[in-house]
Amino acid sequence: MCGPRDCTDDDRRHAREVGRLLAERGAVVICGGYTGVMAEVAAGAKAAGGTVVGVLSRADREGAGPDLTIAIATGVGEARNSIIVNSGDAVIVIGGSWGTLSELALAKRRGGVPVVQLGGWRVVGPDGDLVPGVDYADTPAEALAQTGLWA
Repeated sequence: MCGPRDCTDDDRRHAREVGRLLAERGAVVICGGYTGVMAEVAAGAKAAGGTVVGVLSRADREGAGPDLTIAIATGVGEARNSIIVNSGDAVIVIGGSWGTLSELALAKRRGGVPVVQLGGWRVVGPDGDLVPGVDYADTPAEALAQTGLWA
């Protein structure tokens, strides 16, 4: 689960609902572990009895979200984005920021896993068409369904 620390109210609602839906389906949620979308997905999953792993950019747990089940302090900065997207069976991206865009790109470069964008930025090619390979969803339930893993 990827998304920015500075996000919209819609992104917050979507993230909390994605977290809840994933937990209800028995999925372990992996995220960046701090504020914004990351905090909301963790809160949604925790409220539904789920497990949330936060992959932190810092070498300590300072600023880690209170709803994480496991907080992994990496000390690798934004390189932790690669750890997040390479650890999941699917990548759901909520909202948009440069860091979130990097996670989406890393997930696509990884290949072999579904990548779904809910809200946020739309990636378009030079022809103005959406870049193929990213599925777009309008609701949290649709985002999960589009992964093909958690209908």
